[in-house]
Amino acid sequence: MTASVADTKQRVTLTVADGIADVRLNRPEKRNALDLAMVSALVTIGEQLKARSDVRAVVLSGEGSCFCAGLDTSAFRAAREGRPHAEATDLPPSNGPAQAAGQRAAYVWTELPVPVIAAVRGNALGGGLQIALGADIRIVAPDARLAMLEVVWGLVPDLAGTQLLPQLVRPDIAKELTFTGRVVNGEEAVRIGMATRVAADPLTAAFDLAKEIAGRSPDAVRAAKGLIGLAGKTDMRAALEQERRQNLELAGAPNQLEAVTARLDGRAPRFTYQ
Repeated sequence: MTASVADTKQRVTLTVADGIADVRLNRPEKRNALDLAMVSALVTIGEQLKARSDVRAVVLSGEGSCFCAGLDTSAFRAAREGRPHAEATDLPPSNGPAQAAGQRAAYVWTELPVPVIAAVRGNALGGGLQIALGADIRIVAPDARLAMLEVVWGLVPDLAGTQLLPQLVRPDIAKELTFTGRVVNGEEAVRIGMATRVAADPLTAAFDLAKEIAGRSPDAVRAAKGLIGLAGKTDMRAALEQERRQNLELAGAPNQLEAVTARLDGRAPRFTYQ
């Protein structure tokens, strides 16, 4: 079964304004539960955003009261009835480590060169939480509900969650949450490192942060995301050399000079896109 273009456009919406991409899971009547069309849409839109030089930050959220309630339970009913599991096809190619469509729906946000901010309210369960974990920053409502829920269905997290969660929380905490499916609220998610901070209105807070980021040099922000992404994943000497080289490339470039000039002149910078 392949998600049609119409389905893909309906399941996730994308608008770009003032350098900020607004990506929204768009199935509020189902609490933005993941189905094949939504997975395909997330991958497709994520891949499109990789190539856009006019985008300086991304806000990832869900329409309605929930970020994402996880996998559509109709998939489990189909499995119980012996119907075959459908896979997404006709997706853009990927050279990254994630190859399965579901894994790409979460991991693609780590591959974007610009910061991705997830605004989480209501449920972020199972696959929904794993998609939020792919963001660089998570702003959550105090009463948001987050859980690695796969174990209650007799499964393991398979949207890259087994690899993304331990990068944020201690390994023993990642194991406890994954072994039990325990639900944590937004306050606890921040305490354990799963989320960045709490806000009464996560979406407004996410856009405020995105606007602040969009006001910085796009070259510096992109470089910083790439460098921080190397932490713990490469030899320290190589990482520090890359850090040094990156600043040598930035220094004296048009956007770096504009950052300095605007700062000294006390005005808003006017950066250019490449």
